Amino acid sequence: MDLVILKRKLSTFVSAKGYFTNISDDVLYEVLVAWENWSGSSKEFYRGLGYSQKQMAGIIGKAKKLKREGYFGAGEFKQMSVESEVVQSTATPCSGAEIVWSGGHLIRFSEVSMLIDFLKKSA
Repeated sequence: MDLVILKRKLSTFVSAKGYFTNISDDVLYEVLVAWENWSGSSKEFYRGLGYSQKQMAGIIGKAKKLKREGYFGAGEFKQMSVESEVVQSTATPCSGAEIVWSGGHLIRFSEVSMLIDFLKKSA
């Protein structure tokens, strides 16, 4: 996102005394995404928004907390590629799914739904 647009959005949440108040979750998410995608120095980021490091620290911290707590969801879909290897096993074949975990450990799931539950819990 362009920092000028983000600066305008943030300016609507500044009180008369210069403090941020009642920043919406959407704006917090946009600040966090812009911060995470920023490739320059943090000083340039703050300067581009027109706020100090102290002012932005609270906003970014709150946005990170909300992200950890799951308020922002998964965000945009990101495609993953999984390399598959053919594993020769002498054990009984699996009719569901098999995963070769780190260290060469083989995990078998008799049903795909069990694999999905495992992946949700391990994320």
